[in-house]
Amino acid sequence: MIQDSDLMYLRAAVELAAGGLYSCTPNPRVGCLIVREGRVIGRGAHIRAGEGHAEINAIADAGRDVAGATVYVSLEPCAFHGRTPPCSEALVAANVRRVVVAMRDPHPQVAGAGLAQLRQAGIDTELRELPEAQDINAGYASRIRRQRPLVRIKVAASLDGRTAMASGESRWITGPEARADVQYWRARSCAIITGSGTVLTDDPQLTVRDARFAVQGDIRQPLRVVTDTGLRVPADAALLNTGGPVLLAHGAGVEPVVAGVEHMAFGQGPVDLSGLLAELAARGCNEVLVEAGPTLVGAFLAAGLWDELLLYVAPKLLGSDARPLAQLPLIAMGEAVGATIRDFVQIGDDLRLRLLPES
Repeated sequence: MIQDSDLMYLRAAVELAAGGLYSCTPNPRVGCLIVREGRVIGRGAHIRAGEGHAEINAIADAGRDVAGATVYVSLEPCAFHGRTPPCSEALVAANVRRVVVAMRDPHPQVAGAGLAQLRQAGIDTELRELPEAQDINAGYASRIRRQRPLVRIKVAASLDGRTAMASGESRWITGPEARADVQYWRARSCAIITGSGTVLTDDPQLTVRDARFAVQGDIRQPLRVVTDTGLRVPADAALLNTGGPVLLAHGAGVEPVVAGVEHMAFGQGPVDLSGLLAELAARGCNEVLVEAGPTLVGAFLAAGLWDELLLYVAPKLLGSDARPLAQLPLIAMGEAVGATIRDFVQIGDDLRLRLLPES
């Protein structure tokens, strides 16, 4: 039976899961807390794929003496051999008394099997689904259940919904605080998608440069993906020469022109975004950040291929000739792309709205 203290410890386990927020992809983010006689004796998080899972790290933190303890874990313990042995077996071997879980693992090789193995071994189990546990692994769940990553679109716009002057000039619509906030969303993403137009106009690096997001001294760089139907991006583009993986997604029948960079065709004409997202999911991408111009942003919105929109609004007007937030040639109000506001916060002089698709 779930007790009041269980909720407190379980939420603490979810907070520990943030230890792998920037580094454990493609695995889920998991935290674990071990309690015996009202005292926390072990804490652990899963930091990198191939290394110890949260439960194993928490057992080690407790000095491996966890007999009779209660284990609080943000995600159901794994029940199969992957790069590491099953955590369910480790908990049985450790002779714990009880396991409380904040989210069932949607992976088909787990999906209740982890809890079942614990119960078969005589360990009491409780499942208390917490929204914060679902949230931290929403991308992982999307990849497993829908075979596509969670897609988050980032746009910086003026009060009149413009993202650049008619000339393409866009530096800087928002202030330094908002741009620093974008580093957080990049750091937690597995891939960043942009379009060839953005590369040709702005020549961005699209890298994580903020040392706050280094884990054990290393900043994991997300895969940078450029949708480039006709392969227009030049070999001297900044993102091709700043280190880290890059994928040029193009149309069929186009010969690769940039040596040493991965190329892949998606569709006969414009890049097939659904196919691209399926490929990224197959590569283990849980969260994808789209940082692009109005054409690509509009394509994602029109196709319904988005889960969140991060809209940074600057308190300035760019005028009617400036470029729009998204290319969406709509005619009737009934065609409008609807959204709901999840949250909003002021960052420096700007406002960040976090929007979800209208259900």
